[in-house]
Amino acid sequence: MASSKASRQSSGGAIYLNGNIYTVASSDWDTQPKNAMVVQDGIIIYVGSDGEAKNFYTDEYEMYDLDGATVLPGIHDVHMHPLEAGSEVGGTCELPSDLSPEDMIGLIKKQAPKQKGTNWVLGHGYSIEMMLEHIESGGRSPREILDEAVPNKPAIMMEETSHSVWVNTRALSLAGINSQTTEREGGIIMREKGTEEPNGILFENEGIEIMDIAMAPSAKMEKYNYEGLIYALDQIKKYGITSICDARVYWKQEHHKAWQKACADKKLTVRAILGFWVYSHMCDEEQIENLKQLHTEYHCDDNCLLRQNQIKMYADGLLNNTTAALLKPYIKKLNLTGLEENTGMNYFTQDRIEKYIKSLQHFSDEKQFDFHIHAIGDRAVHEVLNAIENTKENNTRHRMTHLELIDEGDLGRFKDLEIVADFQVSGDYTLPCERHSTESVVGTERAENFIPVKSVADTGATVTLSSDWDVSDLNPFIGIQHAVERDHQSVSIKQAIEMYTINGAYAMRQEHIVGSLENGKEADFVVIDSDVMKIPNSKISKIKIKMTVLRGDVIYRHKGKYPKSAKP
Repeated sequence: MASSKASRQSSGGAIYLNGNIYTVASSDWDTQPKNAMVVQDGIIIYVGSDGEAKNFYTDEYEMYDLDGATVLPGIHDVHMHPLEAGSEVGGTCELPSDLSPEDMIGLIKKQAPKQKGTNWVLGHGYSIEMMLEHIESGGRSPREILDEAVPNKPAIMMEETSHSVWVNTRALSLAGINSQTTEREGGIIMREKGTEEPNGILFENEGIEIMDIAMAPSAKMEKYNYEGLIYALDQIKKYGITSICDARVYWKQEHHKAWQKACADKKLTVRAILGFWVYSHMCDEEQIENLKQLHTEYHCDDNCLLRQNQIKMYADGLLNNTTAALLKPYIKKLNLTGLEENTGMNYFTQDRIEKYIKSLQHFSDEKQFDFHIHAIGDRAVHEVLNAIENTKENNTRHRMTHLELIDEGDLGRFKDLEIVADFQVSGDYTLPCERHSTESVVGTERAENFIPVKSVADTGATVTLSSDWDVSDLNPFIGIQHAVERDHQSVSIKQAIEMYTINGAYAMRQEHIVGSLENGKEADFVVIDSDVMKIPNSKISKIKIKMTVLRGDVIYRHKGKYPKSAKP
């Protein structure tokens, strides 16, 4: 694809006065805010006092009064799923997580005719815990229930965390899954009690594989992928977010082409890095070559907002469905097929992770991938740390994400190995008041340090916070509030803001151009309605965005003609 250049539309410059500007550019930035900022052709050329800023004024500048509003560097969200969140295709049937499978039949029947983009019927939102309780209590086969709801087409309903799917008989048949099918690495096929017949619930990789069939590339899918991405970008800018990582780009579904088109059409309103998904069932050698080609075939210059230089892998699954890989057994028992030891599962083993890192972290003189690896359980975290240590090379910025349980002996290894530790705390389940739900899965001792953000930050490691949208809320100020409300795992507001700005910029290899507000950097910033450093913690999540700016251009304004002109 030809180089797609995101031009800077700013001409002349802008002088912003009477602000409360937190630069995130020095150790005392939280106590020494600046009043003014001068931007010329998308570049910050001065941050300091109103008086000095006014000296830059000429007829080529606009001058604005921020009216005391607070300014932060543009937010970095280094783990989200925008195309999936925005697409109309995958969530046609919206399923409440509090409904039983039998009670969803009428809802699915009503919504199924609205399906777009594919001949399959797709939905999202049911609770895997409720589904497993239904099965354990002797309820009807999930496959039969979905057959009743969708009798004439293949159907897939994805559960709320996207780590398992519920399918009907037609879907199983088209995927070639039957009583003779053996599970592939990283996947589980649940069976009818006393038989080998699939019951319609597929975990992890088995679910990914069947979704690829349902959402195979086509002209219709290309259209809906693009429209979904554009919708998601419109939502992202409303929260002051100017840089993101798409943490699961299904290249078999050609998600990357929607991004490339948006860039070519100059529709991008964020700096974006794509994380190409690694399929655990594929031949390693074939997949490695495919991934190299995806990196090599996309040509982009320094002005381009889109990069394709990350790899997304799963080391394990989730805690609540007991597929996250643990060092010691779960307290909770779900009796999943193949997990008799009750210590979870590997999506990829340590050896395979090492193979991919060795092959892709520097695969030519100028080409490299940074790895973004999902690891939730303490065994998965330990194995991924080992894999990165065993393949360690200079100039890598690998990142591990989720990190819900970390063995105490591994806490210091993130700093030692220069690995970015990425956490998500926007969900209510991450708060101390919800700790009982984690205790029921792994016990009190392990739940005590669930998502140990402070413990890792205290070692001096680079820590980021992200949303995992649309699993959790997109609003970064919910994440910041939660980060300071987690008892002994709380961090300061200052730390939380750094995790969403300069640390995120580091993870994306762009801390030299954005992430803080200082001379010579590009003008990515957000204006908010409250002083985040001074308001009560309980009000941080209520902060409203007044304006979002990318490369000096206003890409979002809440309402009215803000900021007002301050021209003399």
